[in-house]
Amino acid sequence: MPDYDADSALQRSKQLNDLLFGSVAGLVGKLFEYPFDTVKVRLQTQPLDNPTYKGPIDCITRTLKQEGVKGLYKVPLRSGIFCQMALGSMLENAALFVGYKQIQRTIRDLFSTPEQRAAYAQITDEDDLPALTIPQLFLSGAISGTFASLILTPVELIKCKLQIQLGSAFTAPITTTSLSYTHPIHYRGPLHVILHTLRIHGPAGFYRGHLATAVREMGGGAAWFGVYELACRQLTRRRQARMPHRVVTKRDLPTSQLMLAGALGGISYNFFLFPVDVVKSCMQTDEETQARARAGRPVGASTVERRGFVQVARDIYNGAGVKGFYRGCGITVARSAPASAIIFATYISTHYESCT
Repeated sequence: MPDYDADSALQRSKQLNDLLFGSVAGLVGKLFEYPFDTVKVRLQTQPLDNPTYKGPIDCITRTLKQEGVKGLYKVPLRSGIFCQMALGSMLENAALFVGYKQIQRTIRDLFSTPEQRAAYAQITDEDDLPALTIPQLFLSGAISGTFASLILTPVELIKCKLQIQLGSAFTAPITTTSLSYTHPIHYRGPLHVILHTLRIHGPAGFYRGHLATAVREMGGGAAWFGVYELACRQLTRRRQARMPHRVVTKRDLPTSQLMLAGALGGISYNFFLFPVDVVKSCMQTDEETQARARAGRPVGASTVERRGFVQVARDIYNGAGVKGFYRGCGITVARSAPASAIIFATYISTHYESCT
């Protein structure tokens, strides 16, 4: 009879490993990509009729000139950098990798016999398990992205509100007992954004733009993991053809090829889902951009327009056409290649080290 307690303990160990390695990979990747993400969000949310920046280079140059390097890491280094960059990135990638691996195990269990499931539970190295089909891997990525969006939406909202602040004089609304916006405010860090959002909108305020985030993460998860796995499979086949006397697995691929596969996954995710990301960023910063447009004039809370997904998409199209959905796309795709390469290489290397 199988030892179900041992099987359960092994499964928990695998999930904890996925959580740990996903967290480490997310932190390493975010340290590299965060400045480029700041540029992307500023380009996405600038006014359609009178853009603040001419392009990514202009945005980088002006940010460095006006705010220094810390302007690209748009959180105060003492109060916010750990919360926003470390914790947010660790949660995001941990949720993605844990969900992705667990959904793969669930799919494999659904299509296997009890005897096969008992045998699979004893295997510690995922590469030794029967391979899923490419459509199943794309599905696993899509489902994991959908679940990860529940964690990611509040993290993205806080990040975007901080990233669009310009210097130290950004005007955003705050509440008073009369629920009117009468004073300028500058977010001092993630905690300040959290308290402000709770005071104005309650807990539901953290899920502003969740539909757009969920759509982006569902398609993005499928592209990110699916293209990565497809590339790894092709690279493994090529290596197998050169080494016919042994079985070649993903574990045998050099780090450079794992990074190449990760880069292709990152490019696919960011390019194909970028228009949805633009809508998401605009939805999550509506409050701040409207306050900026009013130049700090006191307004009633009821006059802040909360646009939905379709309305934001329509406004972007009416204001800038199709190109409005690709503001910041170039720099995002450019940084996604090395960032995703680093994330996957970090995850795989830590995973394999734990198996040795």
